[in-house]
Amino acid sequence: MPSIAPASSTPCWGFRMAEAPAAARIAVLQMTSGIDPARNGAVLADAIGAAAADGAVMLFTPEMSGLLDRVRKRAAPHIAAEEADRVLGVVREAAARAGVWVALGSLALARPDGRWVNRGFVIDGSGAIIARYDKLHMFDVDLASGESWRESAAYAAGDAVVTAMTPLGRLGLAICYDLRFPALFEALGAARCDVIAIPAAFTVPTGAAHWHVLQRARAIEASAYVVAAAQVGRHEDGRETYGHSLVVDPWGEVRLDLGGERAGLGFATIDHARIAEVRRQLPSLANRRHLPAAADSRERAAP
Repeated sequence: MPSIAPASSTPCWGFRMAEAPAAARIAVLQMTSGIDPARNGAVLADAIGAAAADGAVMLFTPEMSGLLDRVRKRAAPHIAAEEADRVLGVVREAAARAGVWVALGSLALARPDGRWVNRGFVIDGSGAIIARYDKLHMFDVDLASGESWRESAAYAAGDAVVTAMTPLGRLGLAICYDLRFPALFEALGAARCDVIAIPAAFTVPTGAAHWHVLQRARAIEASAYVVAAAQVGRHEDGRETYGHSLVVDPWGEVRLDLGGERAGLGFATIDHARIAEVRRQLPSLANRRHLPAAADSRERAAP
């Protein structure tokens, strides 16, 4: 398991858990991103303004917010290095105008070696980048529906577990397929994350089978809120995504579900009293033990 990395060398503007508000309003954007980054960027900028107008301190967006195109030859001209990515620039400018933090689910970005990365960002209310997270687990699957995906053919996997201090408390970062790997969430729980962002572009078959149960499980395991902004519907590149952007509380109760029909903006509250209550009742983070390596029962000596 990769070690937990410092979120960024950028200051987090003095936020500590003790200074986080008792309750904070968040916005969750469900998108149907297409193959034109300019259009997707405009949707993101509008959502940031709407989130601020409705009193949210932070907006969460889906995986691949800036570009969703399975045709890599067509997508390639739009995939730039981080410093040149236009959607990232638009989001940073909009965040600064509105004074709102943004958990930008992810963007497809180019590395110097020619590989791509699926990178999420935490951006503060001045537009500064507070944290970066590169998706750890690549989606290489063949589904019974006939869908076949090879994310690792173009994308390089990340190598760090990332958290950042925000107005919501400590925020842990994951992306989509990471959801299926509990060791990552054990690490985020050990870091005492108050909220975990799991932006996604889940397929419909896997979403219908596993989306809700896995999101609820991750929230329960980490005794933290999970905020899962998702892609939804039929996209320009022909794929269909599951939607159902969620906010799940530390007890596993679903506090927001945006459904599987359309894009839109939803709101929820992160309640630190709820986090404290759950951790007091079931102190599983404090009770967790290091597990020894599994051994065949025939190899164990009798006590």
